[in-house]
Amino acid sequence: MKTSATHQSIAAAKQGDQSAFTSLLNQYWSEVYHFILKQSANETDAEDITIETFSKAFSSIESYDDSFAFNTWLLTIARNTHIDLIRKRKNVHFVDISDENQQYNNIIDDSDTIEDELIREQNLEIFKNYIRLLKPHYQEVIELRFFQELSYNEIAQILNEPLNNVKIKIMRAKKLLAEIILKSIDQNFTI
Repeated sequence: MKTSATHQSIAAAKQGDQSAFTSLLNQYWSEVYHFILKQSANETDAEDITIETFSKAFSSIESYDDSFAFNTWLLTIARNTHIDLIRKRKNVHFVDISDENQQYNNIIDDSDTIEDELIREQNLEIFKNYIRLLKPHYQEVIELRFFQELSYNEIAQILNEPLNNVKIKIMRAKKLLAEIILKSIDQNFTI
């Protein structure tokens, strides 16, 4: 059953109160994380799916119906996010191209060309320019998570911050970065 404090946090979150989002994340993080961990049996996937779940939930919190339990709504989002991940992975196909399979000997070499590498470097530089538009503390967590590929726990130790704060920062940084990129794309296409 939803407590009065939870009900107030949900109402405040619907009004855009960031501290209410943090309160809800702290209250429900463990339940969502452990639910997904049981489903996936992979800690990294469980962390990523849990962050994605809260990101989706907070982006669409206005659609939450108070007649249902908040944790049920979150777990439904988490389950659907996990199913999406499984579907993406099932769509990846591998072909054995060992010596026994002579039919694959004439496959076109699709290794990167110099042009591909230049394009990748240019895209990375554009992406880094978008990151530079974020506040420094968001830039730092993006750098640690996605360029240095550190775990959430390692980032929490480096920043000397609680793990949930790090997760919230990464979630917000990703959301802000997506908004910056979308805004830039919209501006480029409305000429």
